[in-house]
Amino acid sequence: MSRRLTLGRVAGVYGVKGWVKLRSFTRPIDNLLDFREFWFAKGEGYAGRLAEGKLHGDGIVARLSGPDGKLIEDRDMAAALIGTEIQVERSQMPRLEQGEYYWFDLVGLEVRNLEGVVLGKVDEVTSNGAQDVLVVLDGETERLIPFVHGPIIQSVSTGDGVIVADWQPDY
Repeated sequence: MSRRLTLGRVAGVYGVKGWVKLRSFTRPIDNLLDFREFWFAKGEGYAGRLAEGKLHGDGIVARLSGPDGKLIEDRDMAAALIGTEIQVERSQMPRLEQGEYYWFDLVGLEVRNLEGVVLGKVDEVTSNGAQDVLVVLDGETERLIPFVHGPIIQSVSTGDGVIVADWQPDY
C-alpha cells in the first residue's frame, strides 16, 4: 500500500531563474536533499524531481521539475509552486535501528501510563530543543510528554499502537 509522507514544502521563490526556497521538515534540514524523486502535492499533484539544491542561510534553495518533467526556469512558474507539499513514498525512507522512530510513526499511537490509564493519543511530535515532545490529546486535555527513553518512555510498540510512559494524568 502506498503511503506518502510530507518532508517539506515550497516556501517561496529565490531569484529569477526558477529557484525556490524550501522549508524542510527533516532533521537535519538538509536530509531533504538526500531524495531526488518526489510527489509535489498541490491540486492534482505530480511526480517530479529535485534537479539541484543546497543549504542557503537557515533554509534550502532548489531547482525542481514541473508537471511536464522539464526543469522550472521561470520565476512565475516557481511562484505557482508556493505552498506545494514535498512528499515521498514511505518505502523511500531509510530503515531505522531498533528503538528509533520517525515522528510520523508515533502519531496516532495511544499513550498509557504504568498503571494502564489511557492518557490519550499522540496528535503530533515536536521538539523543545532539549528533547522531542509528544503532544497527547484526550478530548479537550492536552499533555506534553517528553519523549525520553528510560525515565519517562518505558516502551513503544508501533505494531500494537501503544506507548507506555511513566506519567500521571494530573501532570
